[in-house]
Amino acid sequence: MSVTQTRTLVAPGTTSRRGRPARHYDPSRRRSLLLTILLWLCVLYFVLPLWWLFVSATKDNSTLFSTFGLWFGPQLSLWDNLQTLFTIRGGLFTRWLINTVVYSVTAAFGATLLSAMAGYAFAKYEFPGKKVLFSATLGAIMIPLTALALPTYLLFSRAGLTDTPWAVIIPSLVSPFGVYLMRVYAADAIPDTLIEAARVDGAGEFRTFWQVGLRLLGPGLVTVFLFSLVATWNNYFLPLIMLNTSDLYPITVGLAQLQAAASAGGGTQALFSTVITGSFVSILPLIIAFLFLQRYWQSGLATGSVKG
Repeated sequence: MSVTQTRTLVAPGTTSRRGRPARHYDPSRRRSLLLTILLWLCVLYFVLPLWWLFVSATKDNSTLFSTFGLWFGPQLSLWDNLQTLFTIRGGLFTRWLINTVVYSVTAAFGATLLSAMAGYAFAKYEFPGKKVLFSATLGAIMIPLTALALPTYLLFSRAGLTDTPWAVIIPSLVSPFGVYLMRVYAADAIPDTLIEAARVDGAGEFRTFWQVGLRLLGPGLVTVFLFSLVATWNNYFLPLIMLNTSDLYPITVGLAQLQAAASAGGGTQALFSTVITGSFVSILPLIIAFLFLQRYWQSGLATGSVKG
């Protein structure tokens, strides 16, 4: 007799084998009012700032502070704000946007590849010092990036790489959390028998990883890529201490310097709406990236939920 009990759906009014009235399964009863309220509060917590940013981007400097923050003003100034944003200082914002895309995409691809290789090695190989190295990787996750800013700056200054794009890209290639995530994912997603079969067929270790292992790590790769992309895109402190030339600034540092320069001028050139519009434009590529890459998450979850 099996110890596993299965729940069956019964019609209302029927009785169980023990003589007790059988409980009719009603999906609506599983809904929790408190849980629903908490979920809606979480939705508002994440959506309201985006809504405020979009609404504020449609206002000029005069109506930005004189109207309700979560609704539009008497006239829409989004197009004028965009024109000012992309023409101020000779169109320097376009340069900042291109820099941010280059830094983020390059760092995200590099961090994803290195994390996949390291995670695959930790999951599928046995070598001396494996536990010590993996423990050091886990410990690196708990170290805040600001604590490493000064040593990183001194190291790159000694190498003559400060005020160059490499000063932003190279530190962003290191992702301890990505290594940990890929190690956990590769341990379950890549069967050892499949690796052994590739070796029997004459495939080398690099070819096995590139043509067999890497293809099975799709959802994990997308996760690490998005995390690295967002982290580099939103990074402010590292470019601030590494870069001195305004033409090399990313959006985060550029908008902050633009607002600081306007404030230092005694308020003669108020750029509040311009900076807010730049912030709104800066998040659009991230939203597009999430909407485009989420299908790989869904396909990966659906694939892993069914076992033959």
